[in-house]
Amino acid sequence: MKSFTYTITDPVGLHARPAGLLVKAIKEFAGSTITLAKGEKSVNALKLMGIMQMGIKQGDEVTVSVEGGDEEAVAAAVEKFFKENL
Repeated sequence: MKSFTYTITDPVGLHARPAGLLVKAIKEFAGSTITLAKGEKSVNALKLMGIMQMGIKQGDEVTVSVEGGDEEAVAAAVEKFFKENL
């Protein structure tokens, strides 16, 4: 398992538009299970409504975990998405 932590910098947090883009980007990595966690809550990153229910705001720290497939490359691609969009 490969994971990284990221602090949300977007002023409105992880709202509908970037959450939808995140789900779309993650669908490209079908061989991997990607989990998004904030505090005690975690959700499969393919579940748009689950991401929205987490209420991730600017300044919140999230942990992204990748299992299966090419974990190193997938984690790097997802981390790049976070840096460019959130």
